[in-house]
Amino acid sequence: MIQFEQTFMNFLLHHQEKHNRTYHFLILMDGLISAAKHIQHYYLTGALKGNLGLAGDVNVQGEDVLRMDQIAQEITIHYLRASGRVIHAISEESKEIIPVDPEGGRYFVYFDPMDGSSNVPHGLPVGFLFGVAKRNLEGPEDYHLRAGKDYIAAGMFVIPTGTFTLALKDAGTWRFHIDETMNFVKPVRMVLPENPKSWELSFNEANRKTYATGVQEWLSKNESKYAFRYLGALAGDFHRILANGGMFMYPAIVNHPDPKKNRPEGKLRLMYEAAVVAFMCREAGGHAVDEKGTPILEIQPRTHHQRTALYVGSKPLVEDISNVLKG
Repeated sequence: MIQFEQTFMNFLLHHQEKHNRTYHFLILMDGLISAAKHIQHYYLTGALKGNLGLAGDVNVQGEDVLRMDQIAQEITIHYLRASGRVIHAISEESKEIIPVDPEGGRYFVYFDPMDGSSNVPHGLPVGFLFGVAKRNLEGPEDYHLRAGKDYIAAGMFVIPTGTFTLALKDAGTWRFHIDETMNFVKPVRMVLPENPKSWELSFNEANRKTYATGVQEWLSKNESKYAFRYLGALAGDFHRILANGGMFMYPAIVNHPDPKKNRPEGKLRLMYEAAVVAFMCREAGGHAVDEKGTPILEIQPRTHHQRTALYVGSKPLVEDISNVLKG
């Protein structure tokens, strides 16, 4: 007997109809889905086509650019333009804000097309992260940078595992899996587990001694209570946290032996990394804060590549370390 699963597009159609919303967002999401499928194709065939190495460039973050970074960027911008629904986009791979359709667009899209790209040469999972905010529908648009609380949706594709997680404002966080027809299907609502038996801590152990003293002390006191997992790609690590509970941490570096390597503001980008997972986490019942204990979603960006520290996951853990961070 053939078993049929609900497709992502069918799920989203019903969501839009239920809330009396237009289909503009559907058109945008169709573009993002198409981009993710094409990025996955190039990733899976990258070793054969020579696309897994360095491109010879350095991006705005000062990081070496891989050929897959460039491919993912080119693919995503193509589909955002083709959607006809995007005012402008902000990407990790572009120094400047990218004008797409300032006059006719309805949405702002903030994205990292290849999160964790250092995993690419080894064939390990990477992510495609995005956040979506809507234009001002009640008056003139001033094009200001949106805080995470103003997003209407945020999501991530974990590539090449074929999983897609999408959070919709006030409507939950949902996970989909790609099937044999290359459609994302079988929506499952993600809610962070309340039972701490499954909780995990995820952080870069190699940087432990560079963290603030309070953070180091919190880890020493609590880490034995939970499993430890760290993939080295935000999308992959957060994917596990959503399923198992716990906390992903990317603290500020403030005690490095070489003061020039300290990053008191944190390393992750606010608009297209931290705010994206914070939005998904909130819709799954969790929380996220920065190094000062400020909720990530409340931070108003000053610049489009602004950096931040990040603590995201189950509320009890995030609130506990937030008390430490607030001193």
